[in-house]
Amino acid sequence: MRVKPILSLFLLTALSLSAQDVVRLGNLKFAHYGAVSYMKELAPKYRLKIDERMFAKGIDISPAIVAGEIDASASALDAAAAGRAAGVPIYVVAGFAKGGARIVVSETSGIKSLKELKGRKVGVARGGAQELLLMAELAKVGLTWSDKPGKDVLVMYLPFADLNQALMAKHIDAMCQSEPYSSQAINRKFGVELMKPYDTPLGEPIRALVITEKLYKERRDVAQRFLLCFVEATKKFIDDPKFAEKYVREVMFKNQITSDDYQDAIGNSPFSYDMTTEHAQITVDLMAKYGVGKMANPPKAADWVKLDLLTEAKKQLKVK
Repeated sequence: MRVKPILSLFLLTALSLSAQDVVRLGNLKFAHYGAVSYMKELAPKYRLKIDERMFAKGIDISPAIVAGEIDASASALDAAAAGRAAGVPIYVVAGFAKGGARIVVSETSGIKSLKELKGRKVGVARGGAQELLLMAELAKVGLTWSDKPGKDVLVMYLPFADLNQALMAKHIDAMCQSEPYSSQAINRKFGVELMKPYDTPLGEPIRALVITEKLYKERRDVAQRFLLCFVEATKKFIDDPKFAEKYVREVMFKNQITSDDYQDAIGNSPFSYDMTTEHAQITVDLMAKYGVGKMANPPKAADWVKLDLLTEAKKQLKVK
């Protein structure tokens, strides 16, 4: 006599699962990317299933988008701009964090100012906000740079995880590094903060939430629910800092970063929602000026920054 109710339950569960639209999300393993990662936990509420795939760098996501493997991504705005310039069919639909970088010097280097980087080796990961910030700061104090000898500063391009090891081993004298790795270097005493590189025309870089043109144009309802999920996840992290720390440290980093690392990182890269066309255009202009991303045709921000879904999501969820 109990077969029918049980069968009905299975059918309802199956229907519920089948009604979920899948969004394949490319993400990066940084503290300030935590709210984006948390979206997959809220996804069923919005009839979504978010399949998250972690990448080493933002520019690595572009080939996956071109191959049709990724529908949305979180990355530095620089990576999104370089991808768009290369013909990757993407739109920037929100900003999810601000800041997120420091210039850190070896604790034995004696370096006290940017000008003292002359004649030194400086490490940075290629293709993200940290690279553009470094170039803008070096230019501001009149230093030249190259990844080959002959300029004022020798730039060493290394993956994020390898930069800290290189600084610790004194293979480089300084680094422009993302969070939480820059905070780890400082807290573990092998690095000293030289500055937060936000005093150029770029200001604090805004990280970009990106979706494909196909998702935006052909699956608009899904795209809107994806933005609703993003806004709710971000609001949760902003309103409940203890929950945010627990999720990032335990779920994303498997307790590989300390509470101090997390607090210092988020203090320098707060969660946010917003992006502006003006900020995106400044980013593109500086990338073109300094040769970051090697863009043959720098894209106009107005053509690929689409904030209407974010505006609607914030309106529905009553978020300012």
